Amino acid sequence: MTDSSDPFSCAIRVYVEDTDAGGIVFYANYLRYMERARTELLRSLGYNKPALFDDLQFVVRKVELLYHQPAVLDDLIDVTAVLTKLSRVSFEMEQCIYRDGDLLVEGKVTVACIGAQQKRPKAIPEPIHNALKNSTLKNHLC
Repeated sequence: MTDSSDPFSCAIRVYVEDTDAGGIVFYANYLRYMERARTELLRSLGYNKPALFDDLQFVVRKVELLYHQPAVLDDLIDVTAVLTKLSRVSFEMEQCIYRDGDLLVEGKVTVACIGAQQKRPKAIPEPIHNALKNSTLKNHLC
């Protein structure tokens, strides 16, 4: 992230494995792209394996998506991730997918922190909580 006022973004190429027979991205694959962007955001904050750490896991609790236009085979898309809510045990990110500046998909994803063994809510470790809070918390619309 080069400017703290810009949302975190990562570029992803659409491959044939992501599409249906007509070359259009299968609707559920947008969730995979958003997962990659969230993971890369945490990686940019210094957490190399953010989905599983210190006997804790980040799991998706809720997803809302609105599709505007399809991505197609060989598109280069930009996937953003902006933290909009943060609590002790969960966070919400607004995520958008663009192609050449055109909004394709927008969504909100709520991620919870749970114990890896018990699968019950646990506090987000303070270093990760602070890193998220200090780097990206803002109100942002696609």
